[in-house]
Amino acid sequence: MKKTLIAGLLAVCMLLHAAPGYAEEKTAGQNAGSELAPNARSAVLLDADTGTIIYEKNSHDKLPPASITKIMTMLLTMEAIHEGRLKWTDLVRTSEYAASMGGSQIFLEPGEEMTVEEMLKGIAMASGNDASVAMAEKIAGSEEEFVRMMNEKAAELGMKDTHFVNCNGLPAENHYSSAHDIALMSRELLQYEGITKYTGAYQDYLRKDSEKPFWLVNTNKLVRFYAGADGLKTGYTSEAKFCLSATAQRDGLRAVAVVLGAPDTKIRNAEISKMFDYAFAQYQMHAVFKKGEMLGTVKVSKGSEPQIQLQAEQDYRVLVKKGGKTEELRHEIVLPESIAAPVTEGQVLGTLKVYQGEALIKEFELTSSSAIQRAGFWKLFKRTTQQLFHVDS
Repeated sequence: MKKTLIAGLLAVCMLLHAAPGYAEEKTAGQNAGSELAPNARSAVLLDADTGTIIYEKNSHDKLPPASITKIMTMLLTMEAIHEGRLKWTDLVRTSEYAASMGGSQIFLEPGEEMTVEEMLKGIAMASGNDASVAMAEKIAGSEEEFVRMMNEKAAELGMKDTHFVNCNGLPAENHYSSAHDIALMSRELLQYEGITKYTGAYQDYLRKDSEKPFWLVNTNKLVRFYAGADGLKTGYTSEAKFCLSATAQRDGLRAVAVVLGAPDTKIRNAEISKMFDYAFAQYQMHAVFKKGEMLGTVKVSKGSEPQIQLQAEQDYRVLVKKGGKTEELRHEIVLPESIAAPVTEGQVLGTLKVYQGEALIKEFELTSSSAIQRAGFWKLFKRTTQQLFHVDS
């Protein structure tokens, strides 16, 4: 009896010990197969257009992101330019603090000035820690305030595994992110089409016509050696190991691949390339509506215009497997019969839902492309009179 009891306890212990390993294996193998990034600590592959995740491995593990942090720095820079708070030609002055940054740098000197465009080149291509701090101070007044903005933007994007402490990714306590969150902010950065002019360039110069020209060579070698690659950002510290958030585009499909914690650059680049190869071989984009196509009309109650005609403001596309049954795809446009004035430009009026069979695979917001004010008394009276007498307005 005693031997039977001991044997039973041992069996239970063995099962409990084995269970976590089995769960991890199942999680890693749910998508494209765990062999896509076998040596990385964490990885994600997604379609940048729809955000569909094709493959993931330990994607929510909180890890040091090293210089991949600078994706958020570039994102806030592009956002400031887009909103008119910053111009490409604005001069950025280097503080003593910014010039003191170690690690990767463009060797800015205290008091040196460069344009926003030049600083962005230094961040995107040379991973300049000094340029990152100089830009942070230009935008927010101090790195501390800029970091607050970084964390605020991370929360806005749904980056729940992320907390920033600095703007350049130098080792710091409580500074972390995940492959999943890095993919989210990479996708957001790619909304600014001009960014790949810098992240995708292999070489350039700063201070070209000065006594101290600085030759920039992109730290991301895939932009030269992988067809279609044009970004985004590398990273390395002894703690983080070799990291990369990369993007490439072929045949209308733009993919984002993130690898964290690879043992060396060769393996890191090989695993990113393998993920890209898989995405481009296995998937394609399918257009549900093309930009400019009519989607429907919505009546505007008491508006200066009686109705809004909704057009596709972009190509509405979904990611599908090559050779898949696209005839199983169907869509549904959900719009109200009428809406009360006023209507603001960009106001959400309805949704476009795309199904594969009975499964909802993508939902798009449909917005007004123009503003419609509330009509005045005389216009409403005239419209009512015309309707009573069936006069065309």
